[in-house]
Amino acid sequence: MAENRTRLDQPRIERRGPRFRVDAEAFGQWTEKIARFLGTGRYLVVQTGIIVLWVIYNAIPGVPHPDAYPFLFLTLALSLQASYAAPLILLAQNRQDDRDRVNLEADREEARESKADLEYLAREIAAIRMALGEVATRDFLRSELARAEAARESRDSDERQDPVRDGI
Repeated sequence: MAENRTRLDQPRIERRGPRFRVDAEAFGQWTEKIARFLGTGRYLVVQTGIIVLWVIYNAIPGVPHPDAYPFLFLTLALSLQASYAAPLILLAQNRQDDRDRVNLEADREEARESKADLEYLAREIAAIRMALGEVATRDFLRSELARAEAARESRDSDERQDPVRDGI
């Protein structure tokens, strides 16, 4: 709706000629349908069949020929068809390029977001590893208890063998 309003910050564009509006999306979809049809094997078979029948009918002697041997009308029809088919195919290709461009940008944005998420997770894992380095782990506690037990046993055995303490 905002596109239809007159903008005061831009100069008015004078338009000449007839004013008619064409829905670009509907026209683009129509061109894509035609381009898809022109690229099918069915179309090529039907067109080839029509041309063969046209040539055979116009080559039969004794029958009135609407298009005699040089087949000028057939040439004109095929030229006219080609002159319309080429731009329609190009329009369909341009629309596909636009869709591909939008999809590529969406893929790039998704890749950026995935990379940011991955970097965040890598930082979180690094922080967890650093925090775990400062926390006593089960193996660390076991080794400390074993060392303390060995030190206590060593003290006990030293006390039993120390003659000064025993008063001897």
